[in-house]
Amino acid sequence: MNFSLAEALRGIRPAVLTVFRLLTGFLFACHGAASLFGVLGGAHGGGTVPMLQWPGWWAAVIELVGGTLVALGLFTRTAALICSGSMAYAYFSVHQSHALFPIDNGGEPAVMFCWAFLLIACLGPGSYALGRLLKGGQKPTAAEDVAPVPTS
Repeated sequence: MNFSLAEALRGIRPAVLTVFRLLTGFLFACHGAASLFGVLGGAHGGGTVPMLQWPGWWAAVIELVGGTLVALGLFTRTAALICSGSMAYAYFSVHQSHALFPIDNGGEPAVMFCWAFLLIACLGPGSYALGRLLKGGQKPTAAEDVAPVPTS
C-alpha cells in the first residue's frame, strides 16, 4: 500500500476550498462593515466613509456585499470577480503611486485579496455552498470539485 500525498490532499480539497472561500469572504465583508458602519474599529482606525464618496464608499459596499455573497457561496464567481477587480483598482489607484512594491506602499492586503478572489472566481464555490443547495443540491462536476491527480 503506497501513501500518496496528492491523493490525501485531493480528498480534503472540497473542505479546504470551502473554508478558504468562507474566511476570505468573511474578512472582506468585515472590512466593508467597518468602513460603512464604523464597527470593528471603523474605517482606517475610526469613523466611517462618507456616503457616496468615490471610491471609498463604493468600495466598502462591494466589500460588504461581495464578501458576504462569496462567504455564503451565492453568485460566487461573479461576486469574486468583482471583488478581485475592486482590489486591483484599489492597488493601482491608491497604493502603487506611493512605491513600486506592496511591502513599501501598504498594498499587501489589496494584492492578497485581489488574487484570492481571482482564485475563487476560477475555482468556483466548491461543494459546500448555499448556491448549490438552492439549485437542489446539484452534485458538482469532477472538473469543479476535484482536480485529477498526476500519475507521475
